[in-house]
Amino acid sequence: MPIKIPSELPARKILEKEGVPIIKDNEAARQDIRPLKIAILNLMPEKIKTETQLARVLGATPLQVELKLLALTTHKSKTTDEQHLLDFYHPWTEVKDQKFDGLIITGAPIEKLDFEDVNYWDELCQIFDWSRTNVEACFNLCWGAQAALHHFYDIPKYQLSEKAFGVFLHSVTDSTSPLMRGLNDSIPIPVSRHTENHPDDLARFPHLQILALSKDAGMALVHDPVLNHVHMFNHLEYDSTTLGDEYARDVDKGSTIDVPRNYFPDDDPSQPPINTWRANAHILFGNWLNMIYQSTPFDMSKIGEGRPQIAKTDETAA
Repeated sequence: MPIKIPSELPARKILEKEGVPIIKDNEAARQDIRPLKIAILNLMPEKIKTETQLARVLGATPLQVELKLLALTTHKSKTTDEQHLLDFYHPWTEVKDQKFDGLIITGAPIEKLDFEDVNYWDELCQIFDWSRTNVEACFNLCWGAQAALHHFYDIPKYQLSEKAFGVFLHSVTDSTSPLMRGLNDSIPIPVSRHTENHPDDLARFPHLQILALSKDAGMALVHDPVLNHVHMFNHLEYDSTTLGDEYARDVDKGSTIDVPRNYFPDDDPSQPPINTWRANAHILFGNWLNMIYQSTPFDMSKIGEGRPQIAKTDETAA
């Protein structure tokens, strides 16, 4: 099934050229099915790129997906055209009475700050708490994953001595998880971060399942079946050129930055990178949508009913 996105959203033309199926409003209305309603809280500065990347992987499954883009009310983006935000983004406060099958919370280039020093931290915590009653499942990316673990479990992040930057092989630690179905035992994943979480901190909560791990880049993927959260600390959704664009941006700024590892052929930035992770991205996001499809109630008003309570200091977290 195709993905349903606004007809004028820039991502639409890009995805149509790539052959990603897009459904029109009148076509969706004729289908006697309920689409999965997925919201994206996009905290990234280059919002159009992130919208496109996520719409691409969400639109490549047999399930019909209806996308809604959300914005914070206490923070104004300085890097995205204001008209684009007005046309396509909904303030979270305007949709908080609605329910969603899924919520994706992206990363943000603020990971060196303490969580409580982020100027929209209080609102983000409200959204995390709102998701417990109004969202069937969450997929938290990069800093968004670190923020969720900190909010719900007081799990800290740690500064790296140098940026983890490149494409790193990760071992799948539990191939029986529905999230990992169809993935190889070892998968390449783009990494771009200055901080990390430590497995020892997660060990206090036995239900937190580490699903992918790299000896060079640490944890990549954690599943929380109690909260129905997926935490991805890295970036399977990235385009082929995203790491290269980040590298060129930092070089232009005069920043000290190493060439991203295992990315350019022969570590030569003049050569185009080869995308080795695209299939993994489609499989992982497809598995996540399939898990939602199997668990979410047809009557969306019932989403969030009977959710267990968690305790940040309770090792059973049940």
